[in-house]
Amino acid sequence: MPYDILLDENFNPVLSNGDFTIGESTYQHQKMLLYADKGQFKADPLVGVGSRRFLETSKQNDFAREIRQQFYADGMTVNKIEIKENFEINIDAQY
Repeated sequence: MPYDILLDENFNPVLSNGDFTIGESTYQHQKMLLYADKGQFKADPLVGVGSRRFLETSKQNDFAREIRQQFYADGMTVNKIEIKENFEINIDAQY
């Protein structure tokens, strides 16, 4: 389980007593990978699923494949990915 600086739902650092809050961050890392487009991380421009571009297509298999590849590249073990018709995503993956 990775521990990192925690971010709120808008990706702003969570502060406690004037300092960063540290905690378990698996879900946070998954969310960032799903939202990020390729090129948004300067240190590694190939990182990011870019989920917005899959909203305009019905290629759920391509979407699931991209999620799996990005999560594996980040060091996660992906057990299951389920993408429903309304693009509700259920992912079972951990470090």
